[in-house]
Amino acid sequence: MPVSAAVDGFRLAYDRAGEGPAVVLLHGWPGDRTDYRLLAPMLVERGFEVVVPDLRGFGESDKHVADPAAQYDVAAQGRSVVGLIDELELELERPVLAGYDVGSRIAQGIARSTPEVVRGLVVAPPLPGIGKRVFGEKPQAEFWYQAFHRLPVIEELVDGNPEAVRSYLRHFWTHWSGPGFEPELDHLVEVYSEPGAFTASINWYRAGAGSVATSAAEVAPASYDRIAVPTVVLWPEFDPLFPRAWSDRLDDFFSDVRLRFVDGVGHYAPLEYPEVLAEEIVGLG
Repeated sequence: MPVSAAVDGFRLAYDRAGEGPAVVLLHGWPGDRTDYRLLAPMLVERGFEVVVPDLRGFGESDKHVADPAAQYDVAAQGRSVVGLIDELELELERPVLAGYDVGSRIAQGIARSTPEVVRGLVVAPPLPGIGKRVFGEKPQAEFWYQAFHRLPVIEELVDGNPEAVRSYLRHFWTHWSGPGFEPELDHLVEVYSEPGAFTASINWYRAGAGSVATSAAEVAPASYDRIAVPTVVLWPEFDPLFPRAWSDRLDDFFSDVRLRFVDGVGHYAPLEYPEVLAEEIVGLG
């Protein structure tokens, strides 16, 4: 397993395979780089070089105790991913970034802050444009966990407790997925159960990077400041966090965006509809 050079003291574990145009795949919570175990081989077969890191605080990457707002937010996670892109010299071809959940936010942040290193984006929710709708009664019944993750008591209840980790992760993997999807949790339970691992994974929310905090502060940028790299947004049918009605403001935040609805699936893009992701990545690459 290769490990990147440190950025801000954080090294990223990553997988790398294939030859050709580069693609960087960014995972979500609760997950790690194995979220892409189906998609990565598809892309290699189609002639792509595929790089899949564990993000800061996840999987086999570094999990330092640090100020979450300084070291685990969108900008900090993006610095590590851009550092990996530079280290592997992927910027010479400008890779496609693909991601869902946390990985989607990070890909969007990189496309905004350093568009010169990105060829295009293929992302699933979360996306901007939610705004104050996140505070509705129904959304708040879904997004409760983001406030919970900011409370110290969650460490006492879950961290380092394999049974609690399995129960907690099972809730999200079964509730957020589409009909008929059967999650395989053994690997994630193993890595999230290491002492400190679960707490490190939720530093994203403690940094104020979750959808509730982000949407509360959301302001549409000026037209010249929208994300300009070509972007494909894949919006699933059965994601309880992100109803399709919330896709109505993408043009306020992206200057070159195409929306594609994906029927019959839920939140976990690379495991529920990897073929669609592969198709769109090939189209941009």
